[in-house]
Amino acid sequence: MRSSSHRRMRSFTAIRQEAIIPSDWRYGEAVEAAAQGSQIQVSLERTSHANWLAHLLVGTSGNKQRAAIEDTLTLREFHMLTQALVDASASPELVERERFIEGLRASKDALEIALMRKAQAITDAGFAFIVDFIEPGMTEAQVQRALDTFMLDAGAEGLAFPTIVATGAHAASPHALSGDTRIEPGSAIVMDFGARFGGYCSDMTRTVFVGEPTEKMYRAWEAMRSANEVAEAALRSGKTGAEIHEFAEAVLAEGGFANTMGHGLGHSLGIDIHEDPALSPRNTKPLPAGAVLTVEPGIYLPAEFGMRLEDFGVVTETGYDVITQSSHDMVIIEPH
Repeated sequence: MRSSSHRRMRSFTAIRQEAIIPSDWRYGEAVEAAAQGSQIQVSLERTSHANWLAHLLVGTSGNKQRAAIEDTLTLREFHMLTQALVDASASPELVERERFIEGLRASKDALEIALMRKAQAITDAGFAFIVDFIEPGMTEAQVQRALDTFMLDAGAEGLAFPTIVATGAHAASPHALSGDTRIEPGSAIVMDFGARFGGYCSDMTRTVFVGEPTEKMYRAWEAMRSANEVAEAALRSGKTGAEIHEFAEAVLAEGGFANTMGHGLGHSLGIDIHEDPALSPRNTKPLPAGAVLTVEPGIYLPAEFGMRLEDFGVVTETGYDVITQSSHDMVIIEPH
């Protein structure tokens, strides 16, 4: 298990019928509180996690055991662990497991989904606020700060990720950093943002227009909106991420915007903003019921404009339960 805010809390160890989290003592109280009501034990032993794990393995069944290591382990961490095993005279067989812990989190339960609905309610309110706030001449950074402040004041415990506000040609970069680019009449503004509530994330993107869009922008918008809605209508458990991605790509191509997306159609989210499974050409595994996934087709035309339309929702056996409540209607902000 990883913690982006507390880098020392990095491992989750399952041994036979036990599940143990070693924690730095500074975070021990918080970890123990979070583990209450579960079968997870918290160890506050003051040693490196590598040494702790090595001695734990020695204490279970000598040198006959196998240890499954997630592929999220860094090279440095792996070297530390193998050296600790040598120092402890332990020689378990080390086997790699691909995203084992993350796989256990792929399907969300009712409580997790309820927390994400609350996070998204704050995010939807943020969108309604920011549409009324934006005026030509403002910078991307001004809009970003106003949106972030609104969500925090509305009850978010934090941001799910750094908010993206990008306009004009700058919006042709999917992960543009908000800066001093000013909002001009005739431009599109991409806003990708989300709140965190109860430890869980929301994620949405909306593109709004300042004044009347050009004919090309209209065509791009309609192709993108259709791609989103076709993909959402096709989503259900048992489909693969690759299938859903290709549905969206086909709609974009039919609308005259082939090869303009450049990224996967969507990703899972929960405790982290990016989790597995994904809607991607690389994901050929059936999607599980209970997965919470984004659907976010985009069109990016360098030196011209960019746009993206993102919802997220729950994959079910019969479809896709969209959590995002903001509409897909085109939003045009009239210059004052």
